[in-house]
Amino acid sequence: MNIGGTLIAGAATQPLRGEITVPGDKSISHRSIMLAALADGITEIHGFLPGQDNLATARIFECMGVAIQWLNAEKTSLQVHGVGLHGLQEPMMVLDAGNAGTCVRLLSGILAGQSFHSVLVGDESLHRRPMLRVVELLRKAGACIDGREQGAYLPLAIRGQSLHGMTHVMRVASAQVKSCLLLAGLYAKGETRVREPRPTRDHTERMLPLFGQAVWKDGHDIVLQPIGSLQAPALPIHIPADPSSAVFFAVAGALVDGSSLNLGTVGINPRRDGWRRVLEAMQANIEVSACPNVGEEPVAEIKISGSVLHGITVAATDVPDAIDEFPALFVAAALAEGDFVLVGAEELRVKESDRIASMVAALRAAGADIEEHPDGVHIRGCARLAGGVAIDAHGDHRIAMAMAVAAQCADAPITVYNAAAIATSFPDFVAQAQAVGMNIKWQET
Repeated sequence: MNIGGTLIAGAATQPLRGEITVPGDKSISHRSIMLAALADGITEIHGFLPGQDNLATARIFECMGVAIQWLNAEKTSLQVHGVGLHGLQEPMMVLDAGNAGTCVRLLSGILAGQSFHSVLVGDESLHRRPMLRVVELLRKAGACIDGREQGAYLPLAIRGQSLHGMTHVMRVASAQVKSCLLLAGLYAKGETRVREPRPTRDHTERMLPLFGQAVWKDGHDIVLQPIGSLQAPALPIHIPADPSSAVFFAVAGALVDGSSLNLGTVGINPRRDGWRRVLEAMQANIEVSACPNVGEEPVAEIKISGSVLHGITVAATDVPDAIDEFPALFVAAALAEGDFVLVGAEELRVKESDRIASMVAALRAAGADIEEHPDGVHIRGCARLAGGVAIDAHGDHRIAMAMAVAAQCADAPITVYNAAAIATSFPDFVAQAQAVGMNIKWQET
């Protein structure tokens, strides 16, 4: 997959120091646009992530008649003029989600309950990502969805129709699948229950009540009884900084000797905080100062200093809560003392790339001692990486940023091809990295 963009990163020449404010949370940004579009009234949103994935979500709703007014040039603040649950218009063209898997999976639940036909497409990477886990459950609720290989892959053709409430039993723990089913439940006749094999991130459950729709837990079930409408909140929605972006600076700060980095208002939702628990178990020097909630989400100021990391066996309970952060954590493990073992993380294979295979290939090429397993890795840490290689990020933003961090502790530079996807989640990553002393730049074309 050739999407362009080449990073050149080398060893840090000085300790990393400074204040970092990473962009707004990607997952919450998606949900804020969706719920605001389906609400009656105008919703104001601040801290929005203007990455390509979230902008794709905004464009899709504009294609269905939702007016969006950007309040600043950076596109971090906006007003969404909601059209109500039943006010979306049939799009005149296919709906292109780009690289945004969250957009497609959540939007499938919304489109399944409409009164019109729609087609969802994306980029080459997204067309390889599995969709059957949402399609099968939506079909059981009455949805009419077709797609490549019987709906296993994009494009998906969705003919909206009446849905019925039911209890969905999920085989795989996935916040995207759960959120898709809850959003479909807004259109269902009767109660929707979602039973997870283990808890996953709960941003949708936290945000829906802001729009007047109650969601509650009943044992292992998440329950939604649709009230037939959503209302725009009276107060603006504020989105915290994304922990999945903060982790790259946390790992860099821990690995580069003498460093001290401050990360501002990072979300510490327990279902997103696994990365910090893993780093603390590895004996990273992390200080956390809790701040007042941002909306319904807990946040904190996080300070991280250079320290000697130690390998661990990752606790099973931390795996789903750190699933998006493992590319960066693999880098920490490769440069830690002792062995790092991860199991139960097969979900990593169905992200923007197969992140187990991609990170094993990249780190091994850079000199790490890493062994691939079907559901995880075994990494034997070393003091430095050799570097001096070119690796392919496979169009995966997290692979590209992780290897840029790895290069800070390498004996020779690492070139990262197909890194342009960084713009999907962290458009100014390189500029912020340079500002705190990381040795990284875009290759001039």
